[in-house]
Amino acid sequence: MGPQVEHAGCITTGLVSEDKSTVSLSRHRREFRLLLIVAALVVTLDQLSKLWVRANLSPTSQLELLPGFLDLVLVRNYGAAFGLLPHQTGLIITVSIAGLLIISLFLHRFPPANSLGITSFALIVGGTVGNLVDRFRPPHYVTDFIRVHLHPLFSWPAFNIADAAMTVGILALIYYFHRSGVFRKVHERTHRPKD
Repeated sequence: MGPQVEHAGCITTGLVSEDKSTVSLSRHRREFRLLLIVAALVVTLDQLSKLWVRANLSPTSQLELLPGFLDLVLVRNYGAAFGLLPHQTGLIITVSIAGLLIISLFLHRFPPANSLGITSFALIVGGTVGNLVDRFRPPHYVTDFIRVHLHPLFSWPAFNIADAAMTVGILALIYYFHRSGVFRKVHERTHRPKD
């Protein structure tokens, strides 16, 4: 009778283990699907908006949406954020792709525990890819078109939907890391005493 119970126990343990791995795989698939959907949505909105701006605005024109606060303009950005590193397309593309690889490795090492973490990463990935599409396509400039006037004497440099998605994604990711204790886990892993 004893061996049968033990055998049954082994079977039960195996079934529980298999069930847990199935649930885990299903969860990872859902998370990956959410990441792809959000990232694809960002890229689509970004590219469609840039297409409209290039077709309807010139570098010397502007469209006031909220007078004194928000305009649509056409700025051809051959550099990185704020126009830094002008005409360094190869370097910017390399850094962007490296960033995507780092994000992929981080996702593998520290999988997000909830939809906020996944969405944060997806916004960053979508924004990065959106601007990469511009850089790969001749004449290799990023279309910026949203200009916000923060003060009568100061306007924020023009940006686009990809930039906005990355900014929101980074801020949300910092909040997610803080709330979920990822910063603490990274610190513990990097400062683990050697045997």
